[in-house]
Amino acid sequence: MTTATRTPPRWAVIAAHLVPLVTLPSGLWRIALVAGVPLGLRVADAEVGGEGWYIVGLSVISEALALLTLGLVRPWGERVLSWVPLLGGRRVAPWAAIGPASLGAVALAVIWGYAFRDFPDFGQVAFSHPAGHVLLIVCYLPVLLWAPLLGAVTWSYWRRRCR
Repeated sequence: MTTATRTPPRWAVIAAHLVPLVTLPSGLWRIALVAGVPLGLRVADAEVGGEGWYIVGLSVISEALALLTLGLVRPWGERVLSWVPLLGGRRVAPWAAIGPASLGAVALAVIWGYAFRDFPDFGQVAFSHPAGHVLLIVCYLPVLLWAPLLGAVTWSYWRRRCR
């Protein structure tokens, strides 16, 4: 069996599909904030003004990056899709996927480790009701799984493609 035809283990496929799901609640929370949904934040904290596009963009880009994890367990992570101009059908060099995915996993661990340094208080964020605080925690806790899931799927990809 050649490395190009090895199938990823079931656990890696499940982990890759979980990544977009663990990033979704925090993105939806941010979009709801921009849309003006009462999330229990005090009025001064909830005014997003011109930052609205940035917040929505952050949510969309985060979800798009999370969806790229699927490439580590799907055929398009090994061969460029045929419809892509100039590159279609070419083999993806393993390190072209492993390098960015590994750096991404480390960056995510650092980013979310820093963001959660004040957990569960979240620094100066003030809530008008404890339910808003609970909702924020429930929406953001799953994102802590992003780095380890991405790291595990990247390791599986490396084992499949480089060994």
